[in-house]
Amino acid sequence: MRILIADKLSDSTVQQLADPHTEIRFQPDLSEEQLPDAIGDANVLVVRSTKVTSATIDLAAHLSLIIRAGAGVNTIDVETASSRGIYVTNCPGKNSDAVAELAIGLLIACDRRIVDAGVAMRSGQWRKKEFGKAAGLRGRRLGILGLGTIGRAVVRRAIALEMSVTAWSRSLTPEIADGLGIKFAPTPLDVARTSDAVSLHLAATKDTVGLVDAEFLSQMKPGSILVNTSRGDIIDTAALKLAIAEKNLRVGLDVFADEPADGTADFLDSGLAQLVTATPHIGASTEQASQAIADEVVRIVRSFRETGRPANVVNLCARSPATHSLVVRHFNRVGVIAGVLDALREEGVNVEEMDNTIFDGASAACCTLQLDQAPSTALLTAIEAGNDVLQVTLEARDS
Repeated sequence: MRILIADKLSDSTVQQLADPHTEIRFQPDLSEEQLPDAIGDANVLVVRSTKVTSATIDLAAHLSLIIRAGAGVNTIDVETASSRGIYVTNCPGKNSDAVAELAIGLLIACDRRIVDAGVAMRSGQWRKKEFGKAAGLRGRRLGILGLGTIGRAVVRRAIALEMSVTAWSRSLTPEIADGLGIKFAPTPLDVARTSDAVSLHLAATKDTVGLVDAEFLSQMKPGSILVNTSRGDIIDTAALKLAIAEKNLRVGLDVFADEPADGTADFLDSGLAQLVTATPHIGASTEQASQAIADEVVRIVRSFRETGRPANVVNLCARSPATHSLVVRHFNRVGVIAGVLDALREEGVNVEEMDNTIFDGASAACCTLQLDQAPSTALLTAIEAGNDVLQVTLEARDS
């Protein structure tokens, strides 16, 4: 197996993957533009922030698996990977604590104006009268958009600060909210209207891009706080700049719509960073999170090596187009399944999925084939008549 690690990861990743059967290339400084030329004959590609475009995938003749060493896969051309039969996986939940900690840190920093006060102190200015004014967080209401692993980690920390929490998520119900000790919001606008601070924890999708727009910001209370540690394009930047000026919003951002891909770069973002408390997309960047992600990358590679199917795949077909399941119980001998597949091919029946399970002792097996149509009775009879076939069963799948 040949693995290209094209991003900065914990040193333990390479150490844990190293063995006589694995060739590892560690090139953590590759850019999006350099990756197509570097992909070569890699079977597995591991990235964190580096974008994997169709240009890279088209040149990766031997690639079978792309691993995003993080939670989302918006930096990967998943559609092209799927069209080439390449698994795309990620490491969900492994950086949740790190991102939640930064979200709370930005929340406190906005309330207490820690960055502004620190800048003033470093320039020799003692401005206690100005910076000594803060609302405080205890007893205030935090609104959360997105209640996945990170959102729930923020809920626990906010409750520990004795804040009340209101949340909206597509999967959230009033019953689930009650179980978490929080208030259910029917819509994002309800969160904006009722909260003293709002924290965003949404994946970037066609439904969430620009979700925090002029209408949402108009519903937020004057002087309230907005924190974003998810994706920059969830917020309408122009509307946010206007709301900061008109409503005196205090804003903490770890992500921006047009942030640089490299770790070090000039950042000219039309002046938004100068209006907010900002960090350069470091939410997941703690040693604890890096080690957890490294361990998950290793687990994904090992599952792929041992079973041919990696953990955490995100681009499998949501619903198989198969209409029938064919189960063939057989002796575990050479050519049995090959004969079944040849017979199906001759009748024009396509196999959508297949799984062959070997029983203890390795003398017998059970093969389940998901088919796009029902084979003829004659074909089923012919398969069952095979010397090494024990039983054949055909069932129609639920539509």
